[in-house]
Amino acid sequence: MHYLVHWPWLGALVFGVLIAATDPVSVIAIFKEAKAHGRLLVLIEAESLFNDGTAAVAFGVVVALASGQQLTALEISSMLAKSIGGGILCGGVVALGALLLAGRTDDRLVEITVTTVAAYGSFLLAEHFGWSGVLATITAGLVLGNFKSFGAISDRGKEAVQSFWEYAAFIANSLIFLLIGMQEAHQNFATIWIPAVTAIALVTLGRAVAMYPCCLAFSGSSLRVTMKHQHVLFWGGLRGAVALALALGLPSEVPQREETISISFAVVAFSVFVQGLTMVPFLRRMGEISH
Repeated sequence: MHYLVHWPWLGALVFGVLIAATDPVSVIAIFKEAKAHGRLLVLIEAESLFNDGTAAVAFGVVVALASGQQLTALEISSMLAKSIGGGILCGGVVALGALLLAGRTDDRLVEITVTTVAAYGSFLLAEHFGWSGVLATITAGLVLGNFKSFGAISDRGKEAVQSFWEYAAFIANSLIFLLIGMQEAHQNFATIWIPAVTAIALVTLGRAVAMYPCCLAFSGSSLRVTMKHQHVLFWGGLRGAVALALALGLPSEVPQREETISISFAVVAFSVFVQGLTMVPFLRRMGEISH
């Protein structure tokens, strides 16, 4: 973006970090609707969740730089370590406490309430200390879903909890798209189509550069990812509400703020309408789902 459309370095860096965040809700919903299963679904879910968390952590650092803070390499490393480690710690502690409470009841309404408190409580606790609230919430969810020693949510409660959070995710995504639509209602996209097309091409290329070399590193081990799965991971990296939420949260002093919001909307629109609508035929072509 710096060389091709002459954005300042910090503005290009902020855009690069926020647009790297894939949207776990959209990605997982599409693959479940297509009835994809097995290792591919696990790879997609895990990659999208931790991609989201990593981008959110890096976003805090680059926004601090773009806002004028002078940070050394040591300070940036320390900030990242504290943000990641502290977020994971908060999420784990809050989730274990929530499991202790959930194990004492079979009432599904209480269990839904406990998971809600764990999600928002872990986020707020981590943010209070200046750590990553996103990673705290992700960790809390992973612990609640997999840790059995401290008590467990009942089978009936699991169905209710999953239905509740599917609905909550749907509402959150809808509100973010509504907000971005209100923000862009009077935007003249004719004046920014060149940066928008450039950004779409760069984001697609960046996804390939991130995905294929990473999988190549495991090609000789038992953890190798098949080429078909690599293609699906590449095309399945949808951008959505996460990137838009980060863009809307940019401080006013960040360079290229308005342009960043508009270009992010364009990239997300391409991701949703092109990648999203072609994902099921692509999965059929790769032999992951039946015709």
